[in-house]
Amino acid sequence: MKLNLTIQSRLRLNFSPLVWVLLTLMGIAFVVAMMRYAFGIGTISDLSYSYPWGFWISFDLFTGVAISSGGFLMAGLVYILRIKEFEPLLRPSVLTAFLGYIMVAIALLVDLGQPLRIWYMMIHWNGTSVLLEIGICVMSYLTVLAIEFAPVVFEGVKLQKWAHLIHKFIMPFVILGVVLSTLHQSSLGSLLLIQPAKLHPLWWTPILPIIFFTSAISIGLSMIILESSLSSRYFQRGLETHLLAKLAKAIPVVLVIYGLLKFGELTVAGDLHYLFTSGTMSVLFWTETLIGVIIPILWFSINKNRESANGLLTGAIIVLTGMILNRFNVSWFAVKHPDPLFYMPTFMSNVKYFPTLPEVAVSIGIFSAGILAFGLAAKYLPVFDDEHSHTAHMGD
Repeated sequence: MKLNLTIQSRLRLNFSPLVWVLLTLMGIAFVVAMMRYAFGIGTISDLSYSYPWGFWISFDLFTGVAISSGGFLMAGLVYILRIKEFEPLLRPSVLTAFLGYIMVAIALLVDLGQPLRIWYMMIHWNGTSVLLEIGICVMSYLTVLAIEFAPVVFEGVKLQKWAHLIHKFIMPFVILGVVLSTLHQSSLGSLLLIQPAKLHPLWWTPILPIIFFTSAISIGLSMIILESSLSSRYFQRGLETHLLAKLAKAIPVVLVIYGLLKFGELTVAGDLHYLFTSGTMSVLFWTETLIGVIIPILWFSINKNRESANGLLTGAIIVLTGMILNRFNVSWFAVKHPDPLFYMPTFMSNVKYFPTLPEVAVSIGIFSAGILAFGLAAKYLPVFDDEHSHTAHMGD
């Protein structure tokens, strides 16, 4: 009798409300994805030959890749620049990047018209396509992230020798990862260079790769702050405020460079008049600039905001909101799609698109899976430095 009660207690699903919500969202996404595979992409989406890129590309790819940039930043600081004080932030950042790229890969399997042919690019190379470089970088960097995170897994299952062996030879993989991530973050901008007649002049520029990489640095720094802040609250662990404050201090510098690049290029190209004459496009541009650049520069320039847990979290959310809006603008809102049957000049097309609920459900479900996976890894693997796990919150 006691044995049966013990077995039943172990099998009982004693999940928190948050876990049940995440599982529900994942289940909805799974059902929608199965419908897509069974009946075609047109069954669940509003995408078309005239509008092949929509919510999935903007949220899953352009945003998903950007928020994964914290991994290569921390790896570069700790392993290459040997700034060991940031080591407590390394493993969570690598885990976030690893899960982020996995989510991007899963989302692409739903988004591609022929998902079963995703491997074709490896045997049918198109050397003139930026998508080839992006695809190779995604697969290669995902492999590198798996190697970088492998010691955490081995330590979690008490295989210390294997963990030590990977640590011993990890430097070449870190260098490769930094190079691949740099190429990938910038090549997303290169992907948009082919559409100067479709992307609004406020966003199209020949230096898009540089702008994308610069913004990815600010996004990566903010994502590290966000992930550390939320995990500190949820897992009731100490917050490395003194380390996050140093990252926050670098954000205004990066954003100033980013802003100078944006407005400098508009000046050189003679496109400053679009700032006030483009209607909705002008509003979108100034909104992303205000939220993603101007306010964060002012916010993180104040010592009090950088040295408090609430100030760090608030500033990180502001930066991410503005930069995610930028990714949506440059890949969706500011792009015009001429009807292929009745081709019309740029910014004169009436082709419309609005994401369906199933499209949004798929992305939310994949994102929920990432959150749940991070929580499980943080609970059962040595993701966080024990030295800081009992430290009280500083600056609250």
